[in-house]
Amino acid sequence: QVQLVESGGGLVQAGGSLRLSCAASGSILRINTMGWYRQAPGKQRELVVGITSDGSTNYADAVKGRFTISRDYAKNTVSLQMNSLKPEDTAVYYCNAAIVRPFSYERNYWGQGTQVTVSS
Repeated sequence: QVQLVESGGGLVQAGGSLRLSCAASGSILRINTMGWYRQAPGKQRELVVGITSDGSTNYADAVKGRFTISRDYAKNTVSLQMNSLKPEDTAVYYCNAAIVRPFSYERNYWGQGTQVTVSS
């Protein structure tokens, strides 16, 4: 019964900023890696950034210096601050998490996605 819910998407002009948030809920023992992926029309889903349980991060080259991931371990939430947005950032953004439930094993969960549109 684990669920990930994203919020914060919208329409913004090039150069603007948006902040996405993702909340995990349900019966959770621990969350290992959390991250953000995105999928543009006609393209495959790609990793934007991930953050592990010990705080290490990996950013896609296209967003380094512009996007910042943060994680609240107590609240089981993760956010993505997106600055200096470009039209090529337009995509559906998905939250992802590797979660261990009580008496279970690590499984991968996805949010429903939130649309980010950057106009030029």
